[in-house]
Amino acid sequence: MSLARFTVSYLLYCIVLAGIAYLLPIIFPDARILTSKFWLIYSFFAGITYIAYFCADLGLKRNPEVGIMAIMGSIAVKMFFSLAFVLIYSLNAKEKGLIFVLNFFSLYLLFSFFEIYSLLRNLRHQNK
Repeated sequence: MSLARFTVSYLLYCIVLAGIAYLLPIIFPDARILTSKFWLIYSFFAGITYIAYFCADLGLKRNPEVGIMAIMGSIAVKMFFSLAFVLIYSLNAKEKGLIFVLNFFSLYLLFSFFEIYSLLRNLRHQNK
């Protein structure tokens, strides 16, 4: 998958996720589902996932034989920055942590799923 094609599908995926996040408080008005800084977390994951995919794709194109190492490296860098984000956020936030934890890990898993799926599609095409 080329970077341009990934960018288009990634933007569509981000729009769908943002639409779901926008509709959740409307559908469930009595429950507090999203943290007050949800869109900051969402933007962070949207940006870091795109950067991680770009780095892994660059590593795959430069040396396909060590493509798995490029993928694992990009995932490790993403996890490191995510942990740093949690540390900085939790030091500065004054709210309860359960909603933040649920929002953070659901977004982390959703964005990571899309990134890994796209990268594995690249590997599948290289093996043929």
